[in-house]
Amino acid sequence: MRAKTAFWDASAVVALCAGDPRSPYVRRQLREMPSLTVWWSTPVEMASAIARLSRSSAAFNRGGALHRLEVLRAGWREVSPSGALRDRAERLLERYALRAADALQLAAALVWCNDRPPNRTFVCLDQRLSDAARREGFTVATQP
Repeated sequence: MRAKTAFWDASAVVALCAGDPRSPYVRRQLREMPSLTVWWSTPVEMASAIARLSRSSAAFNRGGALHRLEVLRAGWREVSPSGALRDRAERLLERYALRAADALQLAAALVWCNDRPPNRTFVCLDQRLSDAARREGFTVATQP
């Protein structure tokens, strides 16, 4: 039996690694869907979030967040960039009020599922991106 997989947006991965009020929720999602697929630039988005949190709070556990990221990264699958993915992201920007990075995340999720999002889970804590993913046909796991 294969592990249940989901596409994880960087917002959810940040909550897994950085100790955020939503962390218990995303940890529960991870237990239910232990096989993570992420967009190729998620590590860059994570580095940005961890650096920002480190600068804003002396109490932030940067080492712990980086360690949790490395543990996750060792087991996740990444969707690689391509011209087709970039073109899809550009089309998504016409349909939805997304930021560029979010359009790339959603395009990567669509590549991951071969453009068949029904019965596929998209884990995300960003409301606008969650709404767009839901409209594309994904089951969106967001914080209740």
